[in-house]
Amino acid sequence: MSKRIGKRTIRFEHTIGIRSAAAVTGKKESEGPLSTYFDQTFTDDTLGEATWEKAESRLQTTAASIALQKTGLDSHSVDVILAGDLLNQCISSTFGLRSLEIPFLGQYGACSTMAQTLLVGSILTDACAADRVMAVTSSHFCSAERQFRLPIEYGGQRNLTAQWTVTGAGAAILERDYPTCIITEGTIGKIVDMEIKDACNMGAAMAPAAADTIAAYFQDTGSCPSDFDLILTGDLGHIGSELLIELLQKQNYVIADRHDDCGKKIFYREEQDVHAGGSGCGCCASVFCSEIWQKLCAGELTNILFIATGALMSPTSSMQGESIPSIAHLLHIRHQ
Repeated sequence: MSKRIGKRTIRFEHTIGIRSAAAVTGKKESEGPLSTYFDQTFTDDTLGEATWEKAESRLQTTAASIALQKTGLDSHSVDVILAGDLLNQCISSTFGLRSLEIPFLGQYGACSTMAQTLLVGSILTDACAADRVMAVTSSHFCSAERQFRLPIEYGGQRNLTAQWTVTGAGAAILERDYPTCIITEGTIGKIVDMEIKDACNMGAAMAPAAADTIAAYFQDTGSCPSDFDLILTGDLGHIGSELLIELLQKQNYVIADRHDDCGKKIFYREEQDVHAGGSGCGCCASVFCSEIWQKLCAGELTNILFIATGALMSPTSSMQGESIPSIAHLLHIRHQ
């Protein structure tokens, strides 16, 4: 069974492999630096659907279907699906995945959801509560803007600290005793709130949570940054990444030479005018389930930390003047 290491980290006893992964994105993402890694891209942000919300559901359907196709298995071979998104009641996941008829556990970790679903899926798989688990999440620029900020038609000017919500989805299938791309450990994040209230500066709100979880992992396991090829965070963007490096350096953890962030990787910052970078559940989901998974399988990456970050806010809390609590979950993943 899983073994608890230190205060917050779980070390898995079984070999838990990521058997397949798939990423689908929209037009803007396909024009970025990772375009060749995506399994499918759409040129129309509606994906042929009547609403942006339905389009986001289709992103999840497509990513999940491609991940299954890569295994040669049908949906009945998956024991449980863990999925979530940014919309109220996670409707992108429930409407997008209902046709698969797989037992479903909805997840909400805001933009940390990809790491949360992989972490919970690893726990279920290691405990032999499931043989195969699918982890899925998504975001859509237009549906997120409608819910969290202002209607796009309003044409408001975006702050320089703002990030661009990724239109994309990622799906990964975990399988016990599958000997490639192994999840060996996971660290559960805790809620960190530095009283930041600016919804246009998510990087600053989430960076302290990422620093807290990464430091906890190093303390629990006795490892250090130089043990890893890559320390990859989810959608902190350019501003949040700089803050993360500074916060960890104050604790004597130097990560600058091996750190990258999904929000920095997915777009060309200047050419695509994304200000501080990418964000949204689909940001780290589409980056991890494309370039990162492919490089792990090929052995181009051999030992990484993947830390997805989330801002645990809602339109209601923001309108009531609340701050932005944040969280980050971590996975240690190896090539084998």
